Amino acid sequence: MKKLIYLAVILTSGVLSSCKKDHKNASTALNLIQDSIYYYEKEDYLWFDAIPDYNTFNPRSYGGSSDLGALTNELTAISQLKINPVTGKPYEYSPQSPGTAKYSFVDNGTETAALNGTDDDFGFEPIYIATNDLRVKYVNPGSPADLAGIKRGYQITSINSNTDLSYDGTTANFVINAVYYSTNIKMVLTKYDGTTLAVNLNTTTYTVNPVLNYKVFDLGNGHKVGYMAFGSFTALANAQPQLNTVFNNFIGNGVNDLVVDIRYNGGGEGATAEYLDDLIVPSSKNNTLMYTTYFNSNLQNDNYPLLAKKYSITPGEFKPANNQINFAKALSLSVNRVFFIVTDETASSSELTINNLRPEMDVELIGDTTYGKPVGEIPIPISNYILYSPQLYVENSANQGDYYTGMAPGTAAYPGLLAADDVTKDFGDSTEMLLAHALNFVKNGTYSITTPEIQSLASKQSFSIYQAKAVNRNLEVHKLRGMVLVDRIRNLRK
Repeated sequence: MKKLIYLAVILTSGVLSSCKKDHKNASTALNLIQDSIYYYEKEDYLWFDAIPDYNTFNPRSYGGSSDLGALTNELTAISQLKINPVTGKPYEYSPQSPGTAKYSFVDNGTETAALNGTDDDFGFEPIYIATNDLRVKYVNPGSPADLAGIKRGYQITSINSNTDLSYDGTTANFVINAVYYSTNIKMVLTKYDGTTLAVNLNTTTYTVNPVLNYKVFDLGNGHKVGYMAFGSFTALANAQPQLNTVFNNFIGNGVNDLVVDIRYNGGGEGATAEYLDDLIVPSSKNNTLMYTTYFNSNLQNDNYPLLAKKYSITPGEFKPANNQINFAKALSLSVNRVFFIVTDETASSSELTINNLRPEMDVELIGDTTYGKPVGEIPIPISNYILYSPQLYVENSANQGDYYTGMAPGTAAYPGLLAADDVTKDFGDSTEMLLAHALNFVKNGTYSITTPEIQSLASKQSFSIYQAKAVNRNLEVHKLRGMVLVDRIRNLRK
């Protein structure tokens, strides 16, 4: 039976009092949370063996402009301790922001709510495609932005009456504050046809539909391509009905090739990744190994006193043999090849989805090198926060994992095409560059596109793929790039 992990380890007074007994000199709430993060990491962190003893590390020495800042600085220090012998850098090395944690973070509840399928925002993300060209990267269905008629690719020409949106540090901060830290925003946008759209949005709580768009393309000669843009791996209860609607449509339309667009999908719940794989995988692979989860030696050897203070865990629960997941073919779509559209924002559960299918069928990647996260988290509530930090590592049925530097399209390991993102068109537009490459390959057997209309799109984006990364990194808020495995261990609460 397929089961996933969610260890909601609630910090109890027993754990707090044990911290007090060991370290009597400081007793603030922040100090106790810092101690708890240290001890949970020392027990459960995938690379716990690199963490020094308490006095050497001194968790209470980390400060910040806020409690969350202090906790983040402590966790960041832990994240940089273990060195990957292949790269010579920390396993949690972030090339975009060296010295920060690539995977670990402390959540105040926002990301956990999004994981469960609830957002409270305007429902869109901005992106620069040139220093003087700010666009809508995507829009969440059912959000205020969606209800106002905003589409991916629209150009934002005014925010709160400010029409000078050319990129620089000051402007970036203005955009960030207006989009992410305000409850009301006024914008003027230019549509695809050159007409304008003026909107006045208020943040609203709404249920996330992870399916951003889907459609079927009939390319002739028996080529029917199903396309789906999938925005996030929300909880399976939220995502499964939406996925079933899409794949039943594909089945009804006789789809025989599949394009899954996860270019901005930072991950989420592992159960949903498994289900998407079950929808895609050939029926012949039913009940064969999908992947194996590996925990650190403490957990594998039943050495978890902190977890045992609150939970009853069956001995051997964390051993690899007890953490093997098999495919369970869902619905009846029959395809032997799948194209994944990816970028450097494709992370964690998105990469898990790709990696699980690599040994089982023809998997092609189109876009940019993915984020690189073959590890996952057991969310651990501590006081008013939730600790997200790697406790597990995954490998597919061919023992392939270790993609810490990402999956690079167009290489021997990851066939496909390296290509820049195209933010001038909506998801599912056949002239959008990355989708156009996939459709061209299905129809003509090559990724090279000769259609003048599509080629001209590239000239609209004056940034190279690398310049765009450097600029837009400053617009990103912290998003959960997670592989949260939920509900494998059951009936833990005493």
